[in-house]
Amino acid sequence: MKILITGGSGFLGINLIRFLLQRKFEIVSLDIADFDYPEKNKIMEIKGDIRKKDLVEKSLHGIDIIIHTAAALPLYTPEEIYTTDVEGTRNLLEAAFKRKINRFIHVSSTAVYGIPHHHPLYENDKLDGVGPYGKAKIQAEDVCLEFRNKGMCVPILRPKSFIGPERLGVFALFYDWAKDGKNFPMIGKGNNRYQLLDVEDLCEAIYLTITLPKEKVNDIFNIGAKEFTTMKEDYQAVLDYAGYRKRIIGLPEKPIIIALKFLEALKLSPLYKWVYETASKDSFVSIEKAENILGYKPKYSNKDALIRNYKWYLDNLESFKDQSGISHRVPWKQGILKFAKIFF
Repeated sequence: MKILITGGSGFLGINLIRFLLQRKFEIVSLDIADFDYPEKNKIMEIKGDIRKKDLVEKSLHGIDIIIHTAAALPLYTPEEIYTTDVEGTRNLLEAAFKRKINRFIHVSSTAVYGIPHHHPLYENDKLDGVGPYGKAKIQAEDVCLEFRNKGMCVPILRPKSFIGPERLGVFALFYDWAKDGKNFPMIGKGNNRYQLLDVEDLCEAIYLTITLPKEKVNDIFNIGAKEFTTMKEDYQAVLDYAGYRKRIIGLPEKPIIIALKFLEALKLSPLYKWVYETASKDSFVSIEKAENILGYKPKYSNKDALIRNYKWYLDNLESFKDQSGISHRVPWKQGILKFAKIFF
């Protein structure tokens, strides 16, 4: 079976490619970024933009299943987010519909729920995206539903924030402080429950939507860890593993959020609204539907996933220590937050 993975050069993309290669699938990666991993000789790489219709149509030759992970993340411009996440998704679905592609698996996000007032969140809860990214993810799902109504099999997965090997981004900031033996500040007291997800468990969920009958998978599923405690306790596990006897330090929520809004406006902080406005709130979804229908059984707790990601960070530090950017594959620039380390 030949599978096209959009965003194959990204954090989820490479983990998914490794996972599926182990299971003997033939893989094609479509990404605007270079595929610079050791697996380069084991796959077919197409470098290009999903916003280019002609390229998308050519990329689908001989493809049985599409797994759509490509997206412009929240640090991109609103225009880039909309054109990539919404119009790019439409380009792929239109081409897949013409070619009668077997399945189109869409990796969405729990960002579609916004900042809700109740938990856990279920798949039929109100959608209310925060910022251009959250709104675009809802619009992309609408496009998926449009093509599902035309008879396509379009499973939609809504994963929580996922971490693991190759994941840097905002988590690199935390790991950098842990590595250097610093206490770590947290917005609020840290008593909120914030569910995460190990990328291997997400790959398992995607695999289930590939292999189970269409009538089972042609639906929407929340995907997350089953075991998680409070933000303070889960993140403290990494500081304990680091071995410096440092602690998570709670900071007053309202003044910190005001300060971060100001720093974001001045482009002095990498933290955007979705991060700092949800960090002190409960954020967890029900995974019962995925458990009951797909047989989804996550292996990793929040603590397991954070420590596994931190170990990878330490083992690979030399390969990315001088890099920075706005994707999950590189550390985000800490900006003025780098100087805050002095006080912790």
